[in-house]
Amino acid sequence: MLSMKIETEKTAAVSAWAVFVAFLRLGLTSFGGPIAHLGYFRDEFVTRRRWLSEHSYADLVALCQFLPGPASSQVGMAIGLTRAGFAGALAAWAGFTLPSALALILFAQGLASWGDAVPAGLLHGLKVVAVAVVAQAVWGMARSLCTDTARITIAAGAACTALLWPTAWGQIGVIAAAAVLGLLLFKPLPVGNHEPLPILIGRRTAVMLLGLFFALLLGLPVWVQVWPNQALALVDAFYRAGALVFGGGHVVLPLLQAEVVPNGWVSNQTFLAGYGAAQAVPGPLFTFAAFLGAAMNGAPSGVAGGLLCLLAIFAPSFLLVAGVLPFWEQLRRHVRTRAALAAVNAAVVGLLLAAFYNPVWTNAVQAPGDFGLALIGLVALMFWKLPPWLVVLGCGMAGWLLSAVL
Repeated sequence: MLSMKIETEKTAAVSAWAVFVAFLRLGLTSFGGPIAHLGYFRDEFVTRRRWLSEHSYADLVALCQFLPGPASSQVGMAIGLTRAGFAGALAAWAGFTLPSALALILFAQGLASWGDAVPAGLLHGLKVVAVAVVAQAVWGMARSLCTDTARITIAAGAACTALLWPTAWGQIGVIAAAAVLGLLLFKPLPVGNHEPLPILIGRRTAVMLLGLFFALLLGLPVWVQVWPNQALALVDAFYRAGALVFGGGHVVLPLLQAEVVPNGWVSNQTFLAGYGAAQAVPGPLFTFAAFLGAAMNGAPSGVAGGLLCLLAIFAPSFLLVAGVLPFWEQLRRHVRTRAALAAVNAAVVGLLLAAFYNPVWTNAVQAPGDFGLALIGLVALMFWKLPPWLVVLGCGMAGWLLSAVL
């Protein structure tokens, strides 16, 4: 009990600046998409910094899988929120998001030709390193969260189901089914084993934020009809995209294309060029919104348009995470909920395992040299204990050299 109190006091003392610096490093080096991001987060905040436990981290991942929007960014916001309140959540988002957002704004302002100057082998090496990052995350989480036959079976079943039903709704269904199995199969865990997350906002504030989420979702379309304005229409379109899409990342792209191309805001050729550029930068794919905002025909555009669309697409995630997390912390204290979470956490491991195969492995490992590079990256992470950013840079350069030699 005393150690828990000391840890809580230590947690509350972390500044928003420390959160920003930690996430900025990840925002500059986290290639590989949302599943790889979760692996980077786990290595940084569970293994290295010990800001939260393995079980608490898995609980956050499970929660964000249920919410619409970019799961990895929401996990980052939640970690920042538990460390330094609202300022911490904003700092986590800014550090992780702004590097790629600013790079894509530069692309949109006439520097898209830089994409042709980046060697294809370098980009492929960055994809290969994601194999090592995700493999480390799956192995580490499996050792902590799949500790008996029942949990291993749930993880394997979740992986198979996700591979056969590769949709966002399939993932949600897997998690829901795992929760039911946990209630039926596992004995409730004692409350004394609970590892609390420090929640620095109250329930009343959380309810207000959830109310604001739904008010904007329902009110913005009406406001656009009453007061036609391109800036307001952009906010409406990108807010709805962030609020209604499950699965994040690539799932949001068709929705954005349907919003911006038919309206004449962005040409289809520009849209596809920006999508290609988005693959070459670290951080969340939702920062593609910054490119679209900067490339808009008409006002706002440029930096102002990019930042407007960026804030609009991430606003639902911030409101949802801050609005749900206080209730989630109270819910996960209940013994029956903890039994369900034991199964849900095992299912999360299975979902990560499925994502490790497709799309991470299938997109990256295309030749024996790719497998060898991924293996070296995994050894560097797990046994040499090299920092992830150094492994990312090393694998990127190695991919470039392999493409030149082979």
